[in-house]
Amino acid sequence: MNPQKKTSRQELNEAQQAFHELSGQAEAREFANVEEMLRRDALHTPVPPAIERRLQESLGQLPPPPRRSWWRRLLGGASS
Repeated sequence: MNPQKKTSRQELNEAQQAFHELSGQAEAREFANVEEMLRRDALHTPVPPAIERRLQESLGQLPPPPRRSWWRRLLGGASS
């Protein structure tokens, strides 16, 4: 048998072994609410480069935010 070619059974065994190794490292976590779970997921999930590029392009097309009036900047009022 050619050492470079693997049978589907060998590939399956290797995949199962890798899965078991990774699942043993995962920790069980309980979240207080859905928002907490989504925040943690967002911190640990990388954004695909194509989506990141499209987001940056979209943000670049937005008009600049309106400048707050001098008295709102001075008094610290809301910008509505």
